[in-house]
Amino acid sequence: MPCSQVSIGSQEPDSLSVEPKQTWLLYMLRCADGSLYTGITTDIERRLREHSGLAGKSKGAKALRGKRPLSLVFQIALQNKSEALKLEYRVKTLTRAQKESLLDGGLELGTLSDSEIVNELLST
Repeated sequence: MPCSQVSIGSQEPDSLSVEPKQTWLLYMLRCADGSLYTGITTDIERRLREHSGLAGKSKGAKALRGKRPLSLVFQIALQNKSEALKLEYRVKTLTRAQKESLLDGGLELGTLSDSEIVNELLST
């Protein structure tokens, strides 16, 4: 049975616009009680507003309720969500001392990731 062609609008295939890839960010927040929170997002300003309760609806993490004010202490851009999720998991498994070392520059992020893409990103 032959396949039929489907026309999508009047644009030529070469002129179709492709949205740029989103940059994912791994971030760490320090809470008023000194604890550290790690997360990922594509929009750090929006996420901070949500965590701080300034976005209207309560879209921030439950773990941060009652721990305000929050301060952004670390962020790094990653190429895609998969890499961000992998690195977030690795950071969340660190001890508090290791996280503090990461913030102070004593621990390299490249040592946390098995991914060549993340290691290449972190070496630049």
